[in-house]
Amino acid sequence: MSKLIVFNKPYGVICQFSEHEKHPSLAEYIDIKDVYAAGRLDHDSEGLLLLTDDGKLQNKISSPKNKMKKTYWVQVDKKITQQAIEQLKKGVKLKDGLTKPAQAKIISQPENLWPRDPPVRFRKEIPTSWLELTISEGRNRQVRRMTAAVGFPTLRLIRCRIGEWRLNNIQPGEFVILDV
Repeated sequence: MSKLIVFNKPYGVICQFSEHEKHPSLAEYIDIKDVYAAGRLDHDSEGLLLLTDDGKLQNKISSPKNKMKKTYWVQVDKKITQQAIEQLKKGVKLKDGLTKPAQAKIISQPENLWPRDPPVRFRKEIPTSWLELTISEGRNRQVRRMTAAVGFPTLRLIRCRIGEWRLNNIQPGEFVILDV
């Protein structure tokens, strides 16, 4: 039976087990041998990271060929417009080409959201807003580039779902082990 670890990656942690000079690594949170990340999250992104000891499952989750959907909660600078949401739904032109259409909707701040350390910058005169964005590609820093391209830079990025797996109420730095 294969092992699947559902991990809530904290802000600032890198998706590798080897030591890093600037950032904490997965080894500081997960003391399980022979598991590997199925995909990655940048150090400045938070949330759902899947790890497994099964190479086929790892490939199924992380290979762009499989187009596994990934859903994010995104806090952006300013009050996002419906026009920007429609652009995200159609696809956004980036330097490396047009993105595939995304599922996008404006949401309230997610319930039970943990505080980020360090906190997102606060500016009294400039509001922020939240959206839920689902993509089926995995380009480098894609969500951040998409929101910036429609005029709303990302302030906080939390992956909450990959395919059938959800973050649920797992707190930052914690994980659950599933047998699959």
